[in-house]
Amino acid sequence: MTTSKSIIGSEEWCELPDLAIPAIKARVDSGAKTSSLHAVNIQKFTRDGKPWVSFEVHPLQQSLKAALRCECPIVDRRRVKSSSGSAENRYVISTTLNFNDQKWAIEVTLTNRDSMGYRMLLGREAMSGRLLVDPEASFLSGQVDDDELDRLYQRRQPVKHGLKIGLLASNPDLYSNRRLIEAAEQRGHEAVFLNIRQCYMKLDAESPSAHYRGGATLNDLDAVITRIRPSITFYGCALARQFESMGIYTTNSSAAITRSRDKLYSLQLLLEKGISIPTTGFANSPMDTNDLIEMVGGAPLIVKLLEGAQGRGVVLAETKKAAESVINAFKAVGANLLVQEFIKEAEGKDIRCFVIDGKVVASIQREAAPGEFRANLHQGGTASLVRIKPEERALAIKAAKVMGLKVAGVDIIRYKNGPLLLEVNSSPGLEGIEQATGKDIAGMIIASIEKQLGWK
Repeated sequence: MTTSKSIIGSEEWCELPDLAIPAIKARVDSGAKTSSLHAVNIQKFTRDGKPWVSFEVHPLQQSLKAALRCECPIVDRRRVKSSSGSAENRYVISTTLNFNDQKWAIEVTLTNRDSMGYRMLLGREAMSGRLLVDPEASFLSGQVDDDELDRLYQRRQPVKHGLKIGLLASNPDLYSNRRLIEAAEQRGHEAVFLNIRQCYMKLDAESPSAHYRGGATLNDLDAVITRIRPSITFYGCALARQFESMGIYTTNSSAAITRSRDKLYSLQLLLEKGISIPTTGFANSPMDTNDLIEMVGGAPLIVKLLEGAQGRGVVLAETKKAAESVINAFKAVGANLLVQEFIKEAEGKDIRCFVIDGKVVASIQREAAPGEFRANLHQGGTASLVRIKPEERALAIKAAKVMGLKVAGVDIIRYKNGPLLLEVNSSPGLEGIEQATGKDIAGMIIASIEKQLGWK
């Protein structure tokens, strides 16, 4: 009985021309339904309204000298169980397999196979109707020696058309994060979202490294946009320091973020540099509550938790009795807090100045929602265009410089004696200011990175 099917061994060399992979050793496994390919730094993105995936392939086992960056449309996403019994969700792509001068389309799942003996596994779906397996044989289509691999891959290093920018944050769906990814891609760069909790690092004097879920290395980044939420400041700044130790540029340094997140320390630094703030008090003992209240001019006054952010942990105490209750309640649970003068003239309004590289690129006036005492867009407040005064512009620029922040949101209130600084934010939101001003703030941040790295 004759058959038109080719006979292959338990391991073979093959080519994936669509992915520019001229030679990859594959394990032939008829027990596996779907083929799989070693891939790291896997990132989903959208192109022309359709889902695509970008990934990096190191086609040679135990070698990083050949590193290919690939992009493909996503065919599917499936839950696949590995030979070890663990299951994971994998992206599925369609690509051309060239084996022994025969070409056909196969589906391949993307996964990290670094711990496996082969960078590719050829499953039975890819072989169906075309191949028969002789498990006792190997490389029936021919061997590829080291000299040939060197020749094939010496010119196969990826051509770099743009920067590779990581966005270190917590929520990929947040408006600000989506806009930064979009802006980077629109300017021809590769943007990679890095969930802070899924990053980890290796501390080493000679070869420090940062890693992402599944073992992907992050050493090839050109820059990292640091957008670290307050609740994860410690670990986020540790990661930022790791990238800095690897020579990777960060938009806001770990030191600057740490400095700005300590509200008490930051206010002390700002005062030291001659920047005016509302009168503020800080004490540890409940015994000092009365004096603390009088220190800031009595009620009404503002009570702020040191670790609060975006309006959370900020309370208006309208009477002395209310102030005592709030302060003592916070102290009873061991919370550190500031007591601050209430500026009635502000009338629930403040000014947000967005500073990039020492320039105020946009500014808005934020107004509190009805019933609220402070402007907060996260709590129903509104934003509108505002023309800032020269002294307000100078204050914003100086405050960002004192904190050491390249990108900052500086909050100011207008007072009869001049502007007062409320806060300097190291991860300012983009939604309110972009929508109110119509400016491409995300694009300006990417342009700042290009300038810092000398990219043209």
